[in-house]
Amino acid sequence: MEMKKINSGKLRAIGYDARMRILQVQLDTDDTLQYSGVGEDIWRRLSTSGAAWSFYRDNIEEEFTVKNVSGSAPAGKNPLDDLFTRK
Repeated sequence: MEMKKINSGKLRAIGYDARMRILQVQLDTDDTLQYSGVGEDIWRRLSTSGAAWSFYRDNIEEEFTVKNVSGSAPAGKNPLDDLFTRK
């Protein structure tokens, strides 16, 4: 999957496989997440958004099934927990 480099919030790269309907995002934590069942319209809107991080948070993050395909998240831990845990 070809990844498009971006720098918006915690997003560093995004890519889309239209045949499989999979959106892949790389975060600044080096985690790579794959969202399944994502339509081309959502991809188009994300990839052309002037505020990709906000669009991602509002329309993708909790709306689609996600799996962590890289990084070092411990087994059983949601890779998004670190994004929302106050330190």
